[in-house]
Amino acid sequence: MNTTDTHENTIKPTDLRGILKYVPMFRDHVFVLALDGSLVAHENFQNVLLDIAVLRSLNIKVVLVHGIGEQLKALASQKHTAISDPHGELKTDTATLELATEAAAIVSLQVIQGLTRNGLRCATCNGVRSKEIGIVKGVDQLNSGAVDKLDVVLFNKLLDADTIPVITPIAFSRDGTPLRINSDLLASELASKLSASKLIYMTTQEGLKIDEKPLTNLPVADLETLLETAAEKIPERLRSKVQHAVKAINAGTPRAHILDGRLFGALLNEIFDKVGIGTMVYSNEYQSIRRAVEADAHSIFNITRNGVRSESLRERSLESIEASIHSYLVYEIDGSIVGCVNLKSYDGGDVIEVGSVYVQPFYQNKGVGRKMVEFACAEAKARGAKRVIAMTTQANKFFSKVCAFTEGDLTDLPDERREDYTKNGRNSKVLYLDL
Repeated sequence: MNTTDTHENTIKPTDLRGILKYVPMFRDHVFVLALDGSLVAHENFQNVLLDIAVLRSLNIKVVLVHGIGEQLKALASQKHTAISDPHGELKTDTATLELATEAAAIVSLQVIQGLTRNGLRCATCNGVRSKEIGIVKGVDQLNSGAVDKLDVVLFNKLLDADTIPVITPIAFSRDGTPLRINSDLLASELASKLSASKLIYMTTQEGLKIDEKPLTNLPVADLETLLETAAEKIPERLRSKVQHAVKAINAGTPRAHILDGRLFGALLNEIFDKVGIGTMVYSNEYQSIRRAVEADAHSIFNITRNGVRSESLRERSLESIEASIHSYLVYEIDGSIVGCVNLKSYDGGDVIEVGSVYVQPFYQNKGVGRKMVEFACAEAKARGAKRVIAMTTQANKFFSKVCAFTEGDLTDLPDERREDYTKNGRNSKVLYLDL
């Protein structure tokens, strides 16, 4: 059965207009893509390469790490050689290392050839230094390696030169000894050390499912609990990816994705469509945000005064803030409130407005406002809202470029809000985001 043809009609490639909304968010960011050897061997790999070309055309920096499991098993079968482990998760004996080295060369050549055909610059290098794992739980891991050092300066020079580093799971130790490193682990380490925005595992497995239920958006804490209490429910071939996704996020990578690379347009849909088609694991970057309580009213009133003076915010009295305190969210750092946002419902909760978005000057341009709006949108969605709206006189670009809102007009407002808009005379821009 042709998997590509089967899914091409059900997975909609993201249109250009949708992609362009996200371009400012990811420009010059680093994405680490880990490609399973089985995906490189799959017929849809050429479409994956096209998706990578789109990322590069949008000035997204890409690092490619490839596996060799499928090719290693094929070589072992062809040469009638027993191997210790095809996936680099257990010990690697001498015979397996020899075939793994050959498989890595084959896959690297195929990847580089495909990138070249798509007009992309790429390079292999010795930027990964390995070390022997040694003895684990009484078992000598032989020629299996771990990451000893990453040459971050070298990788950044390649990325700054618009060149895609292609990383193989065979790396050399200080004395030039080749060792086999698990590609999932290698990708995780690279994502952490290169400050990548995303770690993306592309495989020939469906996204993570537990008890036949797809897991699409998952806080890293929930995934850690799953690993601790029900690891056996995670498909065997995804377990390594899940473990290393958790490690990368805990080391500072904001997002990790696991998706089925056999699906047409999978990479672009996962990144540029707000629904996505794989499993996204995310860090708890919203831990500083909480619902406001009555004692916060004075702080909210005080920090929004600058916004009122500059006419970027509507004036709200202390009494009105106190009366609607439970509709506010606040961003707290070291016990002090540095930002706030208000949520107000219309049309029976189908539409929610995010208002009074304000961040103290010292914390502006540091992502606080974006996080508050993202959290407010997630809160609105959890309440069952279908659309979030925002009115602004001075933050149009923030909502449209940073938060991916669309500029609208009065017809996009609920009747009640349209009436208030006409009366207040502020002539604010109207923006909306469909959930």
